[in-house]
Amino acid sequence: MDRTQLTADRIRADVADVLSLDPRAVAEDVQLTDQGMDSIRLMTLVERWRDEGADIDLIDLAERPTVAQWVALLVP
Repeated sequence: MDRTQLTADRIRADVADVLSLDPRAVAEDVQLTDQGMDSIRLMTLVERWRDEGADIDLIDLAERPTVAQWVALLVP
């Protein structure tokens, strides 16, 4: 996968998966750490997306702690 294949829905679904939440429960503008994200879960997402070919930097995601910011960074 390259950046063009990540979608807002996919990002939200994968975040929900690692947080054991329904995707509708993942808020776009709330810091992910407030929703249960920790460094292990973040690394899980980064590795999942990298394994599929995405060019993603862990630090870039950590510095942008909301789904909305991740979508802005990763979805063209």
